[in-house]
This record gives sequence, C-alpha cells and structure tokens, in this order.
Amino acid sequence: MYRDPEVIVERIESWLKEQIVAAGAKGGVVGISGGVDSAVVAVLLKRVFGGNMLSVIMPCESLHSDVEHAELLARTFKLPCITVDLGPAFKGLLSALPSDMNIIPVARANIKPRLRMTTLYLLGQQHGYLVCGTGNKVEITVGYFTKYGDGGVDLLPLGDLLKGEVRNVAKLLGVPEEIVNKAPSAGLWEGQTDEGEMGFTYDALDRYLALGEGDERVAKFVEGARRRTEHKRLPPPICQIG
Repeated sequence: MYRDPEVIVERIESWLKEQIVAAGAKGGVVGISGGVDSAVVAVLLKRVFGGNMLSVIMPCESLHSDVEHAELLARTFKLPCITVDLGPAFKGLLSALPSDMNIIPVARANIKPRLRMTTLYLLGQQHGYLVCGTGNKVEITVGYFTKYGDGGVDLLPLGDLLKGEVRNVAKLLGVPEEIVNKAPSAGLWEGQTDEGEMGFTYDALDRYLALGEGDERVAKFVEGARRRTEHKRLPPPICQIG
C-alpha cells in the first residue's frame, strides 16, 4: 500500500527545488509543531536548501511537550529556527471582541492556525521564502485543516502522501522516535487528537484512500467529508456579471 520512502524523498526534494526556483524564491519557511508532518517538511527543506530555510515554533496555549518536541527536532537537525510566542496576540484578539460574545470553541481554536499563517507569511516575505504547508493526503481529502490557517500556504510537499508514508519517510530521515510515534494532533485544545476528532484511525483512512478498502462507516465519512469541505480546496467563487 505504501510507496518506497527513498523514492518519495527523492521526488519531493527535486519538486521543492523546482517550485522554489520557478517562483524566484530563495528557500522555504515552515511552522514546526512537534508533530511528524511538520518535522518531515522541515528536514526536507534543510536537506535541499541548507541555511536558506526557516523553521518556526509558534506556541499559542500549546502543550509544553509539543514545544519540547519542536525544539528537539531543531537541535537534532541544526535547523535555522526561531520561536514566536503567539499567546499574547491570541489573547489580545479575544479581548478586543465584545465582552458578551459567546465564542464557540471551534471558532476560538481556529484563531490559532490563522495567526500562525499570518506569522509564516510575514517571515516568508521578509526572507524571500515560500510558505510550505504540512498537510498530508488524508487531511486534504477530508478537509481536516483550517481554511486560511494551516491551509493557507504556497506549497504542499506532503499533499500526495498517506499518513503511513509520512511516518516511513520520517523514519528514513532519522526524525526522533518520540515525534514519529506520538498521537497526531493539531494542538487546538488540550487533549485533542486528529484520530479522536475524526473518529477513525489514520491507518483505516490510508487504506480507504489507497485501496478503496474499509467498512461502510469509513466510506461514508470520507466521501461525506470530501463533499462538505470542497470549498476549502477551491479558490473563492467569483460572481460573474453578464
């Protein structure tokens, strides 16, 4: 089911170079969350562009362990890295809203990836880098990303990879085991995990997308999510006037 990780790495590295050179950019910038997807993108950028890349740790009510894992990755691979604490900006935005506004949890949580997107584009423009996203094929297919948040990027190096393929590439690259094996999470609130929120394991979703295998519940979830989130994968529609 999973493709050769060595072939995947070779193709992505070649593609990154092609895309960034074609855009007239110098390298890439990526937010590192302490998870395996962002770890793989950051390491690939370092392998291709050396010092012409930037990894950015952006805590925002984040778990301490996630920040520790992001810092571990940066140390292990000697990544150019900065930390931008978005906690004050997050709290400042909330405090600017009407005090009687009852903000629903998902709207509150989605502020975080949108602040991160703004930060990455600022740094990308500052350095002449393209913003590299960390979404994989499963997340993109079912719309498991924040529109104009972690979905707001220039390039998606992992966009054709199943989650298991991302893990295999991470192992090949030497990403620390505690990052490879941790439960995937967007870190939007304490205790949140991708699989818990979606209601399915990545292994089950990988198998459905790769082989069309899975029970009726998996098929119903994937196809329903694909339809509901189509707007996230398309440019905004334009009203054509005659």
